[in-house]
Amino acid sequence: MSKIKILLVEDDPNLGQILNEYLQLKGYETVLCQDGEAGFAAFQQGGFDFCILDVMMPKKDGFSLARDIRAMDKQTPMIFLTAKSMKEDTIEGLKIGADDYLTKPFSMEELLLRIQAILKRTHTGGNSKSTTTAYELGSLVFRYDKSVLERPSGDVKLTSRENELLKLFCDHMNETLDRSVALMAIWKDDSYFNARSMDVYIAKLRKYIKEEEGIHILTVHGQGFKLVKID
Repeated sequence: MSKIKILLVEDDPNLGQILNEYLQLKGYETVLCQDGEAGFAAFQQGGFDFCILDVMMPKKDGFSLARDIRAMDKQTPMIFLTAKSMKEDTIEGLKIGADDYLTKPFSMEELLLRIQAILKRTHTGGNSKSTTTAYELGSLVFRYDKSVLERPSGDVKLTSRENELLKLFCDHMNETLDRSVALMAIWKDDSYFNARSMDVYIAKLRKYIKEEEGIHILTVHGQGFKLVKID
């Protein structure tokens, strides 16, 4: 079995080298870059299974790099590393399509556990028990196995979390999905940070489906959400 290949972009040479050596010791293949431009050039060569991106970097910051990566690839998981703890940065990273977010300083073990959890979810299809892979949503078709939402106006390639969340909604069509149940199923934790993360992803899903008037994601106040299909 081939090694998981990680793109590590960190401008602090000491931290970058420590992370690089630690991940290699844990069995990952890593490519270390020290600025966003070098990171994007490396990503364009292809073959990465995971990205770890520092936010504050010269030449191209982590958010700009992530946007460029997401323009090419919607699914490769990514974690942001930052010295900031500002809520605005957290939300910005999630909107771009980050899978997780670590504020410096952090432990190597914590980073490793986050990587393992994300890879387990993305490689095994999350926690969903349903074997259905295609859902008709009016004029839309959601193809879970391909992480694609087919629309008359153009297909949308979904990120891993968008894909898992939409499947969870589809498997509970016209039922109220408790917020904590959804968080535990996909994020494995119902913390405030993850709840805000889910809100960002639901907003994105609503944007994707808005052209179909018969499909809505409703907020059930005090409980959770409901994907409603109006025939």
